[in-house]
Amino acid sequence: MMLDIKTDNQPETTVDMAAPNNYIVETEDLWRIYKTGTLEVQALRGLNLQIPGGQFVALFGRSGSGKTTLLNILGGLDQPTSGVVRVFGQELARLNDRDLTRWRRERVGFIFQSFGLLPTLSAYENVELMLRMIGVSGKQRRERTLHCLGLVGLSKWVHHRPYEMSGGQQQRVAIARALANHPKLILADEPTGELDTNTTHEILALFRRIVAEEEATMLVVSHDELVKDYVDQVLHLQDGQIVQDS
Repeated sequence: MMLDIKTDNQPETTVDMAAPNNYIVETEDLWRIYKTGTLEVQALRGLNLQIPGGQFVALFGRSGSGKTTLLNILGGLDQPTSGVVRVFGQELARLNDRDLTRWRRERVGFIFQSFGLLPTLSAYENVELMLRMIGVSGKQRRERTLHCLGLVGLSKWVHHRPYEMSGGQQQRVAIARALANHPKLILADEPTGELDTNTTHEILALFRRIVAEEEATMLVVSHDELVKDYVDQVLHLQDGQIVQDS
C-alpha cells in the first residue's frame, strides 16, 4: 500500500526527486572541519560517495571516523565545510534554511539509537505527529499512520505509550515514524545499539523488507557485525575517508 501524500504547502524550491543518473546520494570532495580555538578536526576529508536508489547500505568505522557527521550532512542537519552534496539530484547547498527544513520533513526519514519518542503520546500519536507537521489531511494521516504501524508489526499497540512497550517495540514505533512521510531516503544512526541479538535480527529483517516494499534507499551507521548479513553493500569509513567497500 502506498499513499500519495499531499500537503497544504509545498516548499518554494522544487526538489527533483529522481536523480538523472539513478544515484540517490552523491558527494564530491566533501570536507567537514570543526574548529575549537586553534585546533582543527577534519571529520570528513575529501569524501566521494555514490549510493544508487533502492539499496540497503551499511557504513562502518571506529568512533570518530566521521560516520555520524556524514549522516548529518546527508540529512541536511549539518553543512559541509566544502564540497558538493546531492540527494535526489538536488544540491542541498542551493536550499535556503526554510526549504531545507521542509525538505527534511517531507523527503527523509531519520532513525536514531535513542528512540526520541514523546512519552505522553501513544504510538499512533507519535507517528501521526510527523504528518501533522507537514500538513497532511486528516483521512490521509490516519491511513498512513495505521499503515506504517502495521508494517512494523504494531497494529495491536497503536494506543500504547512508550513506557508500556519493550525497547524493540519502541524502536519499531520510531521506524514507523520515520516512514510516515513516505521517504525515499532513510538514515539510521546505530539503530540497533540498545537492542538484544534476537530483536536486532528482527529489526534488520524489517529494514530489509522496508527497502523493498517502500521502494526506499537506506543508509545505516553501525558497529554491529550482524548488519552485514542484511545489507546490499558495506562501506568502511576511516579518518574521514571511505577506505574499502564490499
